[in-house]
Amino acid sequence: MGVPVTATFTVTTLVVLAVLGFAVGAFGTVVGAGGGFILTPVLLILYPGDPASTITAISLVVVFFNALSGSAAYARQRRIDYRSGIVFALCTLPGAIGGTVLVQFASRRLFDAITAIVLGALAVWIMVAREADARTAIAGGGSIRHLVDRDGNSYTYSVRVMRGALLSLGVGFVSSFLGIGGGVIHVPLMVGFLGFPVHVATATSHFVLAVMSGASSLVHVLLGSFSIGHGLRRSVALSLGVVFGAQLGALASRHIGGRRIRQLLAVGLLVLAARLAIAVL
Repeated sequence: MGVPVTATFTVTTLVVLAVLGFAVGAFGTVVGAGGGFILTPVLLILYPGDPASTITAISLVVVFFNALSGSAAYARQRRIDYRSGIVFALCTLPGAIGGTVLVQFASRRLFDAITAIVLGALAVWIMVAREADARTAIAGGGSIRHLVDRDGNSYTYSVRVMRGALLSLGVGFVSSFLGIGGGVIHVPLMVGFLGFPVHVATATSHFVLAVMSGASSLVHVLLGSFSIGHGLRRSVALSLGVVFGAQLGALASRHIGGRRIRQLLAVGLLVLAARLAIAVL
């Protein structure tokens, strides 16, 4: 049963949301998705009376702090492709602003149904898509990138910057409309369509997410999305947990293979998509 919109915000609520934020931050950082793809459907289930705009506003604030914390950790590991990330981040902004404004007019039932369909489709795509090997990635053309992380792992690949920029525009819109942050869409695209190694994609995705979710959160503030159901307090409680969870997730990602990361991402999406679909039906 969901938590009523008028429920009192107690110390217990604070602790529960902080623990939830920690778990979301850890898992979201491991898979490079920022945690929004988990948090949005969880909030939809916990708070069935809240409008879609409030749910996405809370989620995007948490995604911002998760991405910011995760990006700091990945920067120390030297796994962020800044040249690509800056371009992609700037290109997400127009779509992100548009999605943030449009969600103000979406009904909850429609929003829940769209979220379930998108999450399910992404899970299937992640499971069937294959990561490009180094030779294929370089042969595909584009700008050659070479990164050596703090552990001495070397990554050589090519990036089609213009293709990635166009994709980022759409990612910004969809992710801000759904409040899922975008990493859950961006990482599979970067790996399966743009040729990024998984570990570089997850790190760079966090950098892009920090910029995009920060801009979307500011728009939500201007539109008054946090004025319903203790929205601001929930955001703070979740963010407290997510900051520490993101650090743990970034550390754990160094010991998890790219294939395992993709499997975790797909399973998480399928479970949440199924739960939302049951709620809608």
